[in-house]
Amino acid sequence: MTPAEEHRWVSGEFTRRVEGVRPEGWDAPSPVREWKSRDVVRHLIEWSAAFLKNGAAVDLTSGPSVDDDPAGAWRHHRDSVQGLLEDPSSASQNYSNPHIGEMPLDQAIDQFYTPDVFMHTWDLARATGQDDSLDPERCARLLGGMEPMEDVIRASGQYGPRVEVPADADVQVKLLGFIGRDPFWVRSGASLGE
Repeated sequence: MTPAEEHRWVSGEFTRRVEGVRPEGWDAPSPVREWKSRDVVRHLIEWSAAFLKNGAAVDLTSGPSVDDDPAGAWRHHRDSVQGLLEDPSSASQNYSNPHIGEMPLDQAIDQFYTPDVFMHTWDLARATGQDDSLDPERCARLLGGMEPMEDVIRASGQYGPRVEVPADADVQVKLLGFIGRDPFWVRSGASLGE
């Protein structure tokens, strides 16, 4: 898949979870300590906006407030990133960062932002009692790419300590444990079958 196609698919899965959140669900606790469901959306919007501005001087337009309209904020952001990826001029634009060097902008989005949307899909789904299954091929690809760089990933401060999981766990559970999530986390008062 091209970076634009991958983002369309991954952000579509996240959007499906966003659209499944009941109004009261936006204040539900998430598996990321001290984050509510709306903070998962906030993170994806704010982190990627800074990522694009600092590395490629790209300013995304602001949409609705995450506090007032998390679903609208997400849809606006998703469409802005998709538009950037589908703009032919983006292919010739570079992304530069002192930690990762220089690469084409669409590849930077594909390598760093889109996987973040993919992984946070689980957080939002689990926090709001929705289907939290992730595509196993993408889980395997991400885990296979991240494991050899574990020391660098841990040093970045972007991931928590690895959570140990059973050796025979499926690839989604292994990925979640690797990035510091408790794959068996359940919000207070909820059950896994909810």
